[in-house]
Amino acid sequence: MKRFSILLVDDEELILNFLKTKLKLLDYEIILAGDGIEALEQIQEQGPDLVVLDVIMPKMDGFQTLKELRNFSSVPVIMLSARGDDSDRIKGLGLGADDYLAKPFNPDELVARIESIRRRINSPKLKKTINEVIVDDININFDERRLTVHDKVVKLTRIEWLLLNELAENGGHLMTYYDLLVRIWGPEYRNDVQILRTWISRLRQKIENNPADPKAITTVPKTGYIFNK
Repeated sequence: MKRFSILLVDDEELILNFLKTKLKLLDYEIILAGDGIEALEQIQEQGPDLVVLDVIMPKMDGFQTLKELRNFSSVPVIMLSARGDDSDRIKGLGLGADDYLAKPFNPDELVARIESIRRRINSPKLKKTINEVIVDDININFDERRLTVHDKVVKLTRIEWLLLNELAENGGHLMTYYDLLVRIWGPEYRNDVQILRTWISRLRQKIENNPADPKAITTVPKTGYIFNK
């Protein structure tokens, strides 16, 4: 059975070696890269199951690396940064990162987040109780994992599909922040409303005629979201 592989990307050799040793003890296969350019090459050649990506690096920073990566891969990405402010976190999530962890971080917390993503990857992606949802100009085919808006095919990331599925599966009903966070990201994320808001915003950009005035996914302030059937 193939071991779960993780690409660690950081220009600090001490951090790379520490994380490599810790994660190998947990039976992960580890691949290393010292900058963004090398990381992109490793992803194309090795096909890791997950990427842990530092933000501040020479040659190509983590944000640019992630932007380039999302042109050809939907591999899960956890970003690490010494800059822990919300603007960097929102930027990383907006570019398609699955998670964002500020340095210095607790190694056990990183492991917990890696294992949370691993569980999501290994669990069934979509429920089978609905096959297709059509709302105005939005057509969602869950069997084929195809979304069309105004008859144009729209590409979604894995997280966006999971989020859309949960909302559409419960169309017309309130989905609380807690329910969505626990179902999609796991119980470790039950209070991380910002990550949910960021992904809802990304999803709205792809399916709404006017994301600033959403009709398909409406917000219930301080509570959650409703997918309008």
